[in-house]
Amino acid sequence: MSKKVGVLLSGCGVYDGAEIHESVLTLLALDRAGAQITCMAPDMEQLHVMNHYSQSEESDEKRNVLVESARIARGDIQNIAAVSASQMDALIIPGGFGAAKNLSDFAVKGPEATVHPEVQRVIEEMLDAEKPVGALCIAPATLVRAVAAKAPEVTIGNDTGTAAAIGQMGGVHIDCAVDQVHVDAKNKIVTTPAYMLGPGIKDVAVGIEKLVNTVLALCD
Repeated sequence: MSKKVGVLLSGCGVYDGAEIHESVLTLLALDRAGAQITCMAPDMEQLHVMNHYSQSEESDEKRNVLVESARIARGDIQNIAAVSASQMDALIIPGGFGAAKNLSDFAVKGPEATVHPEVQRVIEEMLDAEKPVGALCIAPATLVRAVAAKAPEVTIGNDTGTAAAIGQMGGVHIDCAVDQVHVDAKNKIVTTPAYMLGPGIKDVAVGIEKLVNTVLALCD
């Protein structure tokens, strides 16, 4: 029987939403594996809007995280408020700054961050049900903040500042290469550095495919 996997998006675009390469590679690997995919995102105004050409903030523009995430999902997406762990066998969270700006405010507050309440709820439900959760790139920082009491083991590559913040939040950081994953067997958490290390789409694709396959294997 095919596995039901939720993909939690955080907008559309590396600087203010979900990283598009990471999101699409995740969806591709899941589809190739025969998984049933449910894309989801919080219905909220994103922290800010970035011009991805100039890499500057568009201070007078507002965008909605759910609406922007629907671009990646080709419109087939749900408000995370309507999703529960009972509907999924696993959850995967692509990176991009949206994971640390919209799913939580880690990008602004670091170790003192708070997680969006619906994101917090779904992550807690998944781990309490002993269902696997995967996180890419910077998304593990939000994951750690959400379930710090479980002392999750994660990787974001080898960035010392982010690794230190993960430790301050109660997590354990493990250095990892871009083509590898780290598995926290106790909590069924799988993480990979993706574009925290890069350097290119062919490089991050290897780790993302391994993450997807590992997450699916942990569903059994």
